[in-house]
Formats: sequence, structure tokens, C-alpha cells
Amino acid sequence: MKKLLFLLIVPALMVLSSCQKTEYVNPNQTILTDIVPDAWRSTDGGRTYTTLISMPEIDSYFNDYGAVLVYLSFDGTTYEQIPQVYQGVAYSYNHVPGSIQLILQTSDNNSTVIKPGGVITAKIVLIQSQQ
Repeated sequence: MKKLLFLLIVPALMVLSSCQKTEYVNPNQTILTDIVPDAWRSTDGGRTYTTLISMPEIDSYFNDYGAVLVYLSFDGTTYEQIPQVYQGVAYSYNHVPGSIQLILQTSDNNSTVIKPGGVITAKIVLIQSQQ
């Protein structure tokens, strides 16, 4: 009986003692910036608009190993993550060391994008990572 009890308890203790909770905390940074209507530029007759946001926080290392999330708000309250298509306009972005480029373009490549008329708030979340 002792052997049977021993055979049941030892594996249970091994399983419980081998579990180890490791917690990793990755710091992030949130940056809010307003994009005024005059910041948008088009080079194809209004089908695509771009603007650059200076982002010195994105250095070469962060560009390779960090994560960038971008959200846009048209009313200052509701944020929507991009990329996204809304009312025939595709919103996207890309980043390089030192800047983020926001892009608005037609989703069907036929109609003309209407240049944003109001201030758009961009919420940029930079998430550190380790190699």
C-alpha cells in the first residue's frame, strides 16, 4: 500500500514542482499626435494621400525588433486600428527608422480619395522587444 501511495504522490509532486511561472514585462510607449489637413500630399491626382510623422523613437534596432501599432481617430474619442478600409478608403502605414508614413488610398483603385478635411488624431503604440 505504501508503494502504491508513493507511486501516486511522487509524480504529482514532480509535476507541481516543475511548473514555474515566468513573467515578462515589455514596456511600451503611447504617442498621440494630430494630423492637420494640410499635412496630406498626393502625387497621383488624389487617389493616394500620404503624410510623414517624425518618430525619432524608432531607431534601427527598434525598427528591426520592436512593434508599431497605429490607431486613427476622426472624432477625438473613438480609435480604430489600421490597416482598415472604411467607406471605400484604405488606411495603412509603414515605418522606417525615424518616421511613420500614413497612407490613404482608394480601395478599388478607380474612384478619387477625398482629402481628409478635419484633424485626425493618430495614436501610435511602440512596443519594445528583445532579439
